[in-house]
Order: sequence, then structure tokens, then C-alpha cells
Amino acid sequence: MNAEIIAIGSELLTPFRQDTNSLHLTGKLNQLGIPVDFKTVVGDRCSNLVSAARVALSRADIVVFMGGLGPTEDDLTREAVAEALGLELHRDPEIIAWLRKRFASRGFPMSDNNLRQADVIAGAEVIKNPRGSAPGQFLQAEFNRSQKIVMLLPGPPHEILPMFDEECMVRLRKLVPVCHMANRVLKVAMIGESEVDRRAAPIYTPHTDIQTTILAHGGEVQLHLRAQAEALEEAQKKVDTLASQLEDEFEDFIFSAQGETLEQIAGYYLQMRGASLAVAESCTGGMLAQRITSVSGSSRYFLGGAVVYDNSIKSLLADVPPLLIAEHGAVSRPVACALAEGIRNRCKASLGIGITGVAGPTGGTEEKPVGLVFHALADGNDTQVVERRFPGDRERIRYWATTQALDMVRRKLM
Repeated sequence: MNAEIIAIGSELLTPFRQDTNSLHLTGKLNQLGIPVDFKTVVGDRCSNLVSAARVALSRADIVVFMGGLGPTEDDLTREAVAEALGLELHRDPEIIAWLRKRFASRGFPMSDNNLRQADVIAGAEVIKNPRGSAPGQFLQAEFNRSQKIVMLLPGPPHEILPMFDEECMVRLRKLVPVCHMANRVLKVAMIGESEVDRRAAPIYTPHTDIQTTILAHGGEVQLHLRAQAEALEEAQKKVDTLASQLEDEFEDFIFSAQGETLEQIAGYYLQMRGASLAVAESCTGGMLAQRITSVSGSSRYFLGGAVVYDNSIKSLLADVPPLLIAEHGAVSRPVACALAEGIRNRCKASLGIGITGVAGPTGGTEEKPVGLVFHALADGNDTQVVERRFPGDRERIRYWATTQALDMVRRKLM
């Protein structure tokens, strides 16, 4: 079985609102072994809603409609789904009585347009909504000689999420065949997406019963593995076998095999080695410290550091000699080394990181273009420097730089 989720509302087609409900529903459906193969966003136009409903019903066994169940003229989900299924709507007197009681208890008059919320598709089971005025609907219906499970649910998160968890999941467990889904996520640092796929594709393509997805962001590439089976152990064995083959291929480029972040892994190694860390950041402006301290318990190994943007502050807080900056420039290998060594000494840390670069979009030159970043890691005996030229905008360059620095810590302590 598969599912499609349709988010309804013209506001979701603007830059100001986005659908987040489907993320929660997808996770819950996956728990039942049901993959969500499609997600659709549709505005508040009845003809478009009918068209989207028919397409969804033609390709999915379970279709979830979110939103458009309120009392206003643009709440058209009930009418559109009924038309797509070729079923009638009827006005439920019990819902009307409940609506009148709800309004009276709040001291508000009930306008007649609220009666639309009592329209129920023929054969649907009404799902009460104690957190709002629009009830949900759950039905099994035939479409093109195939049985479908259809849900109409309200849009506000505080209404739909508990309704789905408490009502829809109970019904689905009784109707869907037993199936389990297992997932693994492998994370690779500082290799390009195309290179990861070049090396991984010959390994994962023969596993036709496993869905493999590759995602890239900020110096990190993720390989998402998913398999289905009647028994969870069988599904887990499938993804674990493939994960093991991929780990053999990528070796120490893989920093996480269970979904941990790079900052978590760097923290694990620092704790295991009994090491401490301090940072001096120029172009990343504190982003590295923010990522490190986003991990609970990071105070066990992260001592602190400084944002050393101005050259005088590089000297004041990280003991970078002014003559070194004058001779080589703030964005240079020697200054990165001095930052790492200086902040390590100042904070009495086991390791010191220094980052300096050109994040852009201005400030670049032919010799030192936008995206050039030097990363240094000092341990008191040796200082390692990595020079990178990152593509993209200012935020992307800064994030890539922090990923490189965290990966240097991980590799140093492995």
C-alpha cells in the first residue's frame, strides 16, 4: 500500500506559509509500513481540488486531505472530494447540534455558514474534533474499481495532529496489512554528492528491494536507506546489509551510521579522548561555536572561544602577531595557524581551531576569491591546515567552513 497527502489552502502557495503537518503524518504512516509516494499542495479552487483528488485516488491506496473543512466559502474540500468520488453530501443533524452547543458554551452566536461543517460524504465516519469546530471524516470508497481509504482532516496543527494520532491511526491499524519499514541513514563528510553517487551506485542499485535516496547539504551527503517487509527484523536486515557494504566503500568518510550529526560525533570523540576544544572564528562569525553548543552536554569538552572579525581583535583575543597579518593578510594559512594556536593557549584547551576566509558576496580578490577559507587545528605539537574554496552564497560558505572544521576534529581524534 502507498499513500498521498494533499495539503489544501491558497496560503500554502505563497512565500508566507508552508505545510508542516505532512511531516508528522508521513512519520506515522511509515510506522505502519506505508510509504508516502506523493505530497501535493492545492489552492482553494474547487476545480483544481477535484482534479488533484482524482489524480491522487488513481495512484494511491490511502489519500489524506488536510485543510479546507472550515465554514467559509473557500473551504471546499468536502465538496471536491465528494465530486471526485461520485458520492453525495448530507448534512448531519448531530454535528449541527454539537456546533450550536459549542458556540453557545462560548457565548457566541452561530452564523449559518457554520452549517457547512456538518456536510458529510456518504458512507464516511465522522471524527469528532474537540479542539476545533470542523470534524474530520474517514471513509473507505471505491474509485476506478479499487478500494481506497480516504481521510478529510482539519488544517490547524493543534487539531490535525492529535486527531490523526488518536483516531486515524487506530482505524488504519485495523485496515492495512501488517508491514514494517526499516530505515538507516549514513552520513558522509566533505565529499561531493556526485562523487558519493559514483562510488555508491554500483553498490546500492542491485538492491532493488531497498529505496536509496541521496541528499546533500553544507559539506555533508546523506544516504537514506529504506526497506519494507512483513517482519521488522527482515526489513532491518536488508538495510543493515546494504549499509555495511557502503561503510566498507567509504570507510572513514562516513561519520555517522545511525543518524547522528557531525557536531554530536565530534563531541563523542572529544569526550572519549578526554579532550577539550576552543575556537577562534573570523568569517564564520560564531557559527562553529553555535553548532558545537547545540549539543546537550557540550560543556564537558567545549571551553569557549572568540569571534575575531577585526584584525585588532585577532591579536587581542587570539595573540595573532600584527606583523603576521600585515605580511600575509588576514585570510591566509599563517593567520589561520596563529588563530588556532593562540586560542588553544589562551583557553588552555587540548585542541584549538582557527577559521579565516572570504564569505562574500563582497571582499574577494583575484588572489583571494569569495569562498576561500583556511581552517587550522592545533594540538600543541602540530598544526594542521586545510585550504578550501567553497561555492555558493555567504551562508552556504560559512556553513561549509564549520563542517570542514568539525570534520577535522573528528578525524584528529579517531
